Amino acid sequence: MNFAHDFLVEDREYKDYDDFSKHCRLKAPKDFNFAYDIIDRYAKEAPEKKALVWIDDNSDEAKVFTFTDISRESKRAAYWLSLKGIKKGDTVMLALRRRYEWWILVPALHRIGAIVINATDQLLQADIEYRTNAADVKMIISYDNPHILGEIEKAMAKSPTVKFLVTVGPEREGWISFHKEYETLDPEFPRPVGEAATHNDDPLLIYFTSGTSGYPKMVLQDYLYPIGHIMTAKYWHGVVDDGLHLTIAETGWAKASWGKIYGQWICGTAQFVYDMNMLKPDKMLQMISKYGLTTFCAPPTVYRFLVRQDLSKYDLSKCQRFSTAGEALNGEVFEKWLEKTGKKIYEGYGQSESTVICGNFMEYSEIRPGSMGRANPCYDISVLNPNGKPVPNGEAGELCINVSNGRPFGLLKGYYKDVSLTAEAFDGGVYHTGDNVYMDDDGYVWFVGRKDDIIKSSGYRISPFEVESILQKHPAVLECAVTGVEDKKRGMAVKATIVLSADYADKDPKEMELIMSNFAKENTAMYKCPRIYEFVKELPKTISGKIRRVEIREKDKGKDADKIKQDF
Repeated sequence: MNFAHDFLVEDREYKDYDDFSKHCRLKAPKDFNFAYDIIDRYAKEAPEKKALVWIDDNSDEAKVFTFTDISRESKRAAYWLSLKGIKKGDTVMLALRRRYEWWILVPALHRIGAIVINATDQLLQADIEYRTNAADVKMIISYDNPHILGEIEKAMAKSPTVKFLVTVGPEREGWISFHKEYETLDPEFPRPVGEAATHNDDPLLIYFTSGTSGYPKMVLQDYLYPIGHIMTAKYWHGVVDDGLHLTIAETGWAKASWGKIYGQWICGTAQFVYDMNMLKPDKMLQMISKYGLTTFCAPPTVYRFLVRQDLSKYDLSKCQRFSTAGEALNGEVFEKWLEKTGKKIYEGYGQSESTVICGNFMEYSEIRPGSMGRANPCYDISVLNPNGKPVPNGEAGELCINVSNGRPFGLLKGYYKDVSLTAEAFDGGVYHTGDNVYMDDDGYVWFVGRKDDIIKSSGYRISPFEVESILQKHPAVLECAVTGVEDKKRGMAVKATIVLSADYADKDPKEMELIMSNFAKENTAMYKCPRIYEFVKELPKTISGKIRRVEIREKDKGKDADKIKQDF
């Protein structure tokens, strides 16, 4: 049993991508609320249906929650939150990593109409101060991690809107114990009516985007956002009714909304949650095998670690579909995974501001490794030049989404409390993703880079990702970032900053430079070949794990290519 069909204009099998693209559309009921209309409905119509299978590194066996459990406990939590004065429109920050309480508290806040702010446990004092003040946070709920608890406490002196600090762990001075208080209450919270009722255009959640520079933007999504993720779960993840899906994401990131709750539950699959202290590829593969996961999604970085394991030791036969997003997938990883497992990796693309925008949807068309796939039928996409005009196929431009006929389900409502930034993002009747791509003659979209990442050298426009994809085919390269540096002759020169794999980490940098230089020349056009190689222990990244090329560029700013080359 699943309820996806209630939101599809046509719920049927599609013959091919053209059929899918023309006819797959979503619809919404009046005043949709995910907690009441999905979770409570499952609890009533299929009370024993699994919703969540949760395990951490300290557990021998997983803890299983049915939809009846989630319905009951989220009502109890909503009642408790309301007793603390949390009401419709209040903002509550959750720093819960992968704790099972997140799947109780998020629906609880939706019941009330409070705004959810998901936060990573990697935040520091300044990050927390900015978020609490920018969004008028009234309550922070955290798990028992000494780092994040300490940083929250340090931020309180400059966080005047925060009235309550709540822990889901052991009792702590100055904090309210969630379990001690809420477990004593009745699990009753009737659906609000009148002014307290929620409506489709009410604010549901805010995501602070990590960005590449400046303060994070506050992405605001409304109550229709979960419906948009039917496209993510059903047609890209390929989840199955009564299946078991794992998206490797900590709940502080938008990818959690993509893969850990909304679309998956609407489509009837249970969530598998592994609350790991750190990624251990062998342990992750054991989990997939032991619990018989049916669908799995992880960023390309994780696949790069997994594919280096002896995959023949693990039973991955029940996993029907592997998918990836977060950054572009290198063709080399795709081919190695296919060779070792016999399974393809289905790439998808989107942002914190959206659901899946492009993807390899079901088996409707062939996968072209390295492509982000084709357009989500619910998004009217185009590739535009700086003047807002469409570019020819094969030519790079900005990926934009037409909103002149209305905003599709899952696309942001706007940037919270920032009218000018919202207007800029939707300038010209389109939503500007800020990502440069090109589209081929068959409608496949290929990532080129963020608008400010493009390298212009000797009249050529060079995609960092394209060069990174070549370099990562060499076994010496664990991770790399390609940037442009000032060059008197070329305007810009291509630089590769590389983290070496363990087998090459101790080799002489000059030897590695020669090895990588020869490899690049043998595998790509000369104008794309890096002139400068820097070998580092780690790459600068945002707290969401995305490589900060901007930080590398800033470090090299003002230095000529020849000077940088001498330094290495």
